[in-house]
Amino acid sequence: MKVLFIGGTGNISTPVSQLLVSRGVDLYHLNRGTREPVLGVTGLKADLTDISRVKQVLAGHQWDVVVNWIAYVPEDVQRDIDLFSKKTKQYIFISSASAYQKPPVNQIITEETPLVNPFWDYSRNKIACENVLMEAFRNRDFPVTIVRPSHTYYSVIPVSLAGWEEFTIIDRMRKGLPIVVHGDGTSLWTMTHAADFAVGFAGLMNHPDAIGEAYHITSDEVLTWNQIYQEVARAAGCEAKIVHIASDFISAYADKYHFPSVQGTLLGDKSGSALFDNSKIKKLVPDFVATIPFAEGIRQTIQWFDADASRRVVKEETNRFLDGLISLCRL
Repeated sequence: MKVLFIGGTGNISTPVSQLLVSRGVDLYHLNRGTREPVLGVTGLKADLTDISRVKQVLAGHQWDVVVNWIAYVPEDVQRDIDLFSKKTKQYIFISSASAYQKPPVNQIITEETPLVNPFWDYSRNKIACENVLMEAFRNRDFPVTIVRPSHTYYSVIPVSLAGWEEFTIIDRMRKGLPIVVHGDGTSLWTMTHAADFAVGFAGLMNHPDAIGEAYHITSDEVLTWNQIYQEVARAAGCEAKIVHIASDFISAYADKYHFPSVQGTLLGDKSGSALFDNSKIKKLVPDFVATIPFAEGIRQTIQWFDADASRRVVKEETNRFLDGLISLCRL
């Protein structure tokens, strides 16, 4: 199987790449070459904004599967439709489970849950991308499959504030400083390790029954946000001193004090519960089973950060935001 990843060295795509290489897939990455390459992958170097260069490096190639990990707006997928029509048997678009209806009407999410998010431009753009691609499938026989990950982690700290690619949340915990958990911390959430996601994703690739379909791929483990933060602290070797603050208050405070907006990531995603019915992906890919519990996965992630000081980025802007937010709520 000959596969092209557009991107390929990110938080989710790196474990997927490693799994495919281990299975003998002929895998190519098309990107700018600014990150450490994945061993066993053939690199094609081009900036996607330079379409003439992209066409040059892709000339003469035919693909079994093309996956775009970094398409965010309709113009991105329209470019791909033009580039890969009749040149791939399958095109996989990485959408987002945040595209599902917010606030949720039904707490159990299936692929049939409506796509509507009034709070987050990112999610609305993903929905628009899906619409463009499905129109191309219906009218031009473009062989699209849509995948909607939900809070999938490997090289990020998957919390709602002061984490992801920054290390601020862990630094605060280890210093005994208070941290913020949105709401009362009892809403339910689903965390998925990228290595588990990779198994389900690999099973979709080059599968004719996946064409024209959408899938989410998540763990079946359900945790409260209090449990999530407590497991993060435990993995970091400390305790979490939690301060609970309402999501809409956090969002309003961020906007008032010109901190990067959290309306999308909170009100448009994490403030509500998210539980997923994975029947559809399991039916198509019977060997997909999520086996890495969050307690183990987050321990591995923090070890990864601790292994290299350059990864442990602490942002004073974030500290000032949290300190101000906590002080205001403690008055």
